[in-house]
Amino acid sequence: MNKSSLFIHWFLFILLFMIVIVPFIPLVLTSVSFGWRWPNVLPESFSFRAWEYVLGESTTWRAVAVSLWIALVVTAINILLAVPAANAFSRYPIRGRWLFEAIIFAPIVIPPFVAVMGIHLTFLRLGLTETIVGVVLAHIAPTLPYMVRAVMISYQTLSTDWENQARMLGAGPMSRFYFVVLPHLLPGIAAGASLSILISLSQYLITFIIGSGQVVTLPILLFPFISGGDPAIAAAYSLLYAAIAIAALIGMDMALKKYYQNKKTAAGAV
Repeated sequence: MNKSSLFIHWFLFILLFMIVIVPFIPLVLTSVSFGWRWPNVLPESFSFRAWEYVLGESTTWRAVAVSLWIALVVTAINILLAVPAANAFSRYPIRGRWLFEAIIFAPIVIPPFVAVMGIHLTFLRLGLTETIVGVVLAHIAPTLPYMVRAVMISYQTLSTDWENQARMLGAGPMSRFYFVVLPHLLPGIAAGASLSILISLSQYLITFIIGSGQVVTLPILLFPFISGGDPAIAAAYSLLYAAIAIAALIGMDMALKKYYQNKKTAAGAV
């Protein structure tokens, strides 16, 4: 490695450290602080009372379980909806395609508050407010566009010749999808699923309005402490949320690598 490459390597490492790691340092210090006031550079004293509260509360772990359950269910539904939608958008000349794409991708540019009020009125009539089912359905709107876009990119790099060859060899529709299409789509599905999980985990406004305070997720627990409660507990909850999000992404990455290893092993055995 020459000097210029080494310099670029260290520069990128320092830049990544400054962007990713440094913002967590104040959170860690705040979570273990007791009486940290401006303009002091470091806390006056340290205490683990915030972590004892966060980790000792049963509501915390219920909120973690509910948050993960909602995020995973939302992601599974998004995959089922996004794959056929991306297939249609990428491969078929649909009349009025721009209108359908505008409807699907609208939640990216339209503020959530604009749509959630209409959703709330509809769910009130259907009896879906204050339920996990209602929150799951409401979370689909802000997460589905990212899944559709990620899968569309994968479909656009998949040649139909591969499927035609499988068809000529006698493979049926399900076999063609499982053995030819799905392995090619998996990176896009994984990318879309990662965004879907992160966005679902971070939803406060939609969860609060649709769940009416009865569906308690981590953002619902976190927000009162941020908006005027205990900063140390808010920092502890923020770190816990970040750890759960990172763990979910690492778990998905490991599952994807395991899938490809099994496929490679099976191909080598044949």
